[in-house]
Amino acid sequence: MVSYFFAIVVGIITGIITSLIGASGVMVVVPALTMLFHVNTHAAIGTSLFVDVIASLTVSYNYFKNGNVDLRAGAWIAVSSIAGAQLGAMFASQINEGSLSSLFGIFLLISGIMMLSRSSKNEGGTEKEAEKRALRFKKRWQQIVLAVIVGIGIGIISGIFGAGGGVMILLALIIIMSYPLHKAIGTSTLIMSMTALSSTIGYAVRGNINLILGCFLAIGAVAGGTVGSFYANKVNEKTLQKIVSAVFICLGGMMTLLEVI
Repeated sequence: MVSYFFAIVVGIITGIITSLIGASGVMVVVPALTMLFHVNTHAAIGTSLFVDVIASLTVSYNYFKNGNVDLRAGAWIAVSSIAGAQLGAMFASQINEGSLSSLFGIFLLISGIMMLSRSSKNEGGTEKEAEKRALRFKKRWQQIVLAVIVGIGIGIISGIFGAGGGVMILLALIIIMSYPLHKAIGTSTLIMSMTALSSTIGYAVRGNINLILGCFLAIGAVAGGTVGSFYANKVNEKTLQKIVSAVFICLGGMMTLLEVI
């Protein structure tokens, strides 16, 4: 019972992280399962993906209720990112693990600093950027082409860096497509739920999911994701940008320092 209680707590943390920064809970779930519950790495990853699907659907639904999900762009990005991920995986095989971790840490650090800089600008900055995007890509086919290009790019980067899909999607939506942060997080979690589902099926077929622990983690993730997304949708854009950028800077700094040490 104590183990299941801790699983729920880990799930709550995962749901909150997903709701605030639209990122995968793999950074929390995999270490927790391997170190606290002594689950082998393959099963830990498979269980994490299972939890990701449920947490992401919960969060994206709550963002959708607040009008902060772009369904069409999300679908095109999700489909095209699958192809890009295969190319990224090929590139990743040529880079050693330590270099990958350092590169990803530096990438997160720079992204966090960029977002913090954006949040220090005027309150209406993100809305103006969204308007500019709408003017640049007025035609539907232009929006689809952009979404496909972004999706392939996300897939390549995610394939190289591994469990960075949610972060990469979020950053691409904000930096490349100029989405307001709330809509970027909502759309990011929707895309992540679709990509995580395909991976979960693959791990399930091979028996690499601990369903019991996964269900308790999912209970916590639903609770944490619901509460987190409720408050995230109420927070103004600048405050949310500062929260997200602070998380990215901390994670990026920690990953970079660990590799240096």
